[in-house]
Amino acid sequence: MSRILVVDDEPAIGWSLREILADEGHAVDVAANVAEALAAASRARPDAILLDVRLPGRDGIEAIPDLRETSAAPIVVMTAFGDLDTAVRAVRAGAFDYLVKPFDLEHVSAVVARALADRTNGDSSTEPEPLPHTLLGSSTAMQEVYKRIAAAAADDRPLLITGPEGSGKDLAARSVHAHGLRPGGPFVSTSLAALAPSAIGGELFGSSDAVGLLELAAGGTLLVEAIEAAPPEVQAQLANVFATGKRFRGDAAHPLDTRLIVASRLTPESLVLDRELAAILGPTVISMPPLADRRDDIEPLARSFLARHAAATQAAVVPPLSPEFVAAIQGRDWPENVRDLRAAVVHAAVVARGAILRAEHLPSIEATAGRAGAGPLDAAGCHVDDAIKAWAAAARAAFGRLPEPDLHNRALRLVEATLLREALAHTGGNRTAAAKLLGLDRATLRTKLRQLGLDD
Repeated sequence: MSRILVVDDEPAIGWSLREILADEGHAVDVAANVAEALAAASRARPDAILLDVRLPGRDGIEAIPDLRETSAAPIVVMTAFGDLDTAVRAVRAGAFDYLVKPFDLEHVSAVVARALADRTNGDSSTEPEPLPHTLLGSSTAMQEVYKRIAAAAADDRPLLITGPEGSGKDLAARSVHAHGLRPGGPFVSTSLAALAPSAIGGELFGSSDAVGLLELAAGGTLLVEAIEAAPPEVQAQLANVFATGKRFRGDAAHPLDTRLIVASRLTPESLVLDRELAAILGPTVISMPPLADRRDDIEPLARSFLARHAAATQAAVVPPLSPEFVAAIQGRDWPENVRDLRAAVVHAAVVARGAILRAEHLPSIEATAGRAGAGPLDAAGCHVDDAIKAWAAAARAAFGRLPEPDLHNRALRLVEATLLREALAHTGGNRTAAAKLLGLDRATLRTKLRQLGLDD
């Protein structure tokens, strides 16, 4: 028989957990706050602890070090407010697992059994959860993503992220970077889908006259999207660099200090990688779910996109969503997932012109579906078109009555500033490489950065 300590200030939850765990033969102590938990753990040392985050008087996660001094039992964190920051805090504090309320009691039972088994085997490893950087959602599918991001952030081995187009692979990678071991370093990303196979090696490793992305990402993270597009010999070279911990420039070898994240729209089962590259990938795989698998998140996502659009256009208020609008977006199959939903919400906000958003304000299903068959560049172009229309409508409202609205120059400055920032982010801040990517000479780029207020 094992002893379980449940720490939760909600009597109904404490009672439910006591009942199911006692039925399985465990002795169960229940505490309503941290002080009671420490006293109970001192009286009878528990074999596992179920710990709520929001407790009266003191936060549960902050109390984990004190509980660990009293008992070496694995700690399972419970919360009704699942987000990435909470998951990362829990993992960093040494939590064994992370449960989001309301939870299935059978799942709780399984987690406790696993915690007890790992304790018996002398394994105090942790299994994490959630994520940041505008990754939103509290659905079951996203809670699993959060858990895996937190686990990957605590590791430093190369990581695989999979998921359909527009599902948030880039945001997941940025979240791993932000909560990982080198958050202050550069985050450099590239997609191999738009490159000729013969150019991929030079893009990653550089050449005699150009710096590669691997070098630009030193001290930070390199995200390589569409890894399946890399020729086998390039994949093998990439694997060798991370297996040996050395990168080469010319004849000189340099210590490698970079986290590698590779991403693909293919499923882990259908993705074929070079054997050596597959072998160095860590055990955690983050699979981003399609929006169809997280419909509970559609309304909160739409409200977030709408709020951002209102802020970007300096709208006085965020327009409300009508029930039929919510029903319409929840009922659609979004071909490009979150990316598609965001474009549709912005489109609807522009058409509604500040009024309540209704179903008829959404783009047609045919227009949305048409994007799914386009290539990545064409699909991105469609989103640029939508964004320009949205901006033009907002700019007309904001500047139309001025003597010189000057929308053309305003739009060019906006687009150019974004393009220059993206180029610099892609090259890890290397202006020479950014200028080459943009087709500008370095002096011109420096001048434009100064004119746009980006020369910091």
